Amino acid sequence: MKLLAISDLHLANPVNREALAGLPHAPEDWLILAGDMAERLEHMRALFALTAERFARVIWVPGNHELWTVSENGADSGNGGDSLAGEAKYQALVDLAREFGVVTPEDEYPIWTGPGGPCVVAPLFLLYDYSFRPDDLPRDQVIAWAREGGAVCADEMLLNPAPYPSREAWCAARCDEAEARLMALDGAPTVLVNHYPLRRDLVHIPRIPRFIPWCGTRRTEDWHVRFNAKVAVSGHLHVRRTDWIDGTRFEEVSLGYPRQWDQKRGILPYIREILPGPPTMA
Repeated sequence: MKLLAISDLHLANPVNREALAGLPHAPEDWLILAGDMAERLEHMRALFALTAERFARVIWVPGNHELWTVSENGADSGNGGDSLAGEAKYQALVDLAREFGVVTPEDEYPIWTGPGGPCVVAPLFLLYDYSFRPDDLPRDQVIAWAREGGAVCADEMLLNPAPYPSREAWCAARCDEAEARLMALDGAPTVLVNHYPLRRDLVHIPRIPRFIPWCGTRRTEDWHVRFNAKVAVSGHLHVRRTDWIDGTRFEEVSLGYPRQWDQKRGILPYIREILPGPPTMA
């Protein structure tokens, strides 16, 4: 019995969709889907159906790609058109997940009682607020600063925060809600699951280092200590790695675009074991 995780399947790409069919049948294991699965509800439905059938429990958190405003025929809609946007898109995804029994950030946190437990698995939807930036860089200059370093993000056109006035406001509301729920756990051991890394020092993107403003919020940098995290799971960076900070294991569990993983190996080697996992850094 294992708690497993993967993120950034990017199922808009047919190579990744074909690889998904190779997921094993693991009727005792739980699987975390840590965001950036797909932009279209059609692909999300297929994902939830397949994983719910093959694993004992599936836990999902959204990434930025799930929240993009796109038409179901695949054309990008941005902030216009009749496609779902912002909170409405998120709620549609939550409703879809629940059709298949997939746990979302809106549901009761499940308790892992297998090896490495007991442990509360907390799926989080926190977004980002551009605070991952140099201390002396004003917020109104961050997009230009990133562009000067070759970093742009499609979220600026496709991630509509409606009804919130900004992505920062949506992030603040999500953090408020999650913080209250985590505080109510009263120190119970946790596995924190969020698409974005919880700390700035976990962001390692050598090819585009100035992409960092779209990678999280400073507000969560001590959450692994405050909320007694055994493991913190994230994706988004497409840089698979394990880090240890303050006794907490941080796992970046991305698959990524086809050029970023070896299709000859299949998808199975890219699924990360979260629990029981290695008990110590050694």
